[in-house]
Amino acid sequence: MSADGETLKRLMQARYSCRAFRPEPVEDAIIERIVDTARHTASWNNTQPWEVLVTRGAETESFRQALLSEVQAGKPGPDMDWPESYPGALGERRRTCGYALYNAVGIAREDREARARQSMRNFELFDAPHVAILHIPQVLGPYGALDAGGFLTAFMLAATAEGLGTIAQAAVAAYPKVIRRQFGLPEDHAILCAISFGYADETHPVNQYRTEREDIGAILSFKG
Repeated sequence: MSADGETLKRLMQARYSCRAFRPEPVEDAIIERIVDTARHTASWNNTQPWEVLVTRGAETESFRQALLSEVQAGKPGPDMDWPESYPGALGERRRTCGYALYNAVGIAREDREARARQSMRNFELFDAPHVAILHIPQVLGPYGALDAGGFLTAFMLAATAEGLGTIAQAAVAAYPKVIRRQFGLPEDHAILCAISFGYADETHPVNQYRTEREDIGAILSFKG
């Protein structure tokens, strides 16, 4: 494998969903480097549909409080429909991921109250000093979302290369009204996800576990 290939693989394996952050902010220059790298993502007809808004300082805290208020008062209404179900192996992987999270923070499977508190950590942005809101023009539909997914991956890998932790949060995007209201985003843009990021609290138990990946044989097939 080439040196570049080794580096990419190492970054892919090093990235994980960080759920506890240190409070210190990330320098603007680092954030700009991350986006400068991610903007080279491929897109349908080079439309480059992604836009990303990044909070810092008091704006992050203001959004955190607004989001928590919205979650407690309203119902989720994401711009893009969530999956209707998780059949077969999809559901098994999802459950395994959840159980690993609860086990890492000492929550028993039957402790619904503790599980609900952990779920609310999503809307506290896991105490991250920054959150990025990823949005696209709604008119592009699923193909625009597909392109933005590539940007999302590139953003998180670039952040990992800069020594940062990240977590992509569809849960936050389930409340697009408060996001538009907070940041003045246009009504004709779909809110796809949030990315909470910053320096990981590597001592926190929630950051100690890792999810498994399927063997290549379960993914790859050849013809001819």
